[in-house]
Amino acid sequence: MDKLDKVYASPTPLDGLGNYMGETPDNALFVLLGRNRDSDILTESNWDCALELLGGESESVEIHRFGHWACGWLEYLCVRENTKEFKIAQEIESEIEAYPVLSEDHFSEKESEEADRVWANCYDDGERLSYMRKNPDQFDFMGFADMLACAKGKFFCGWASELIN
Repeated sequence: MDKLDKVYASPTPLDGLGNYMGETPDNALFVLLGRNRDSDILTESNWDCALELLGGESESVEIHRFGHWACGWLEYLCVRENTKEFKIAQEIESEIEAYPVLSEDHFSEKESEEADRVWANCYDDGERLSYMRKNPDQFDFMGFADMLACAKGKFFCGWASELIN
């Protein structure tokens, strides 16, 4: 984990401390995770799971938020050094380095939610039918009513990762 003041000095390759306007961050905070407006589902899932494992925001766990000229906003999940939460954060960091998904169940739920949203809002009836015809092996309908509801965009019952990636 990097110290928060180091991350603020250069949050992206296109930035520098000269572009930062605000208070200088606490030097005892370390950045566990970051996210922005354009973060993917895995990043969001890991953020939610890490924040839960750390017990939410507290004196030892802070979320630093600020606007950014390129990606709209950035947030950093920070942990205070020499606390029990810091030890948990180190374990989380090790887990993510070994395998990038903190919780398969949570990640799968987030993917399914996004697939339902995309299916309902980004496809019209004809596009949904076309997709279902081109990818029949993705779907396992419980009956005709299930197939019809899916075709009308009520939910997506195919492979979420195939639809949204």
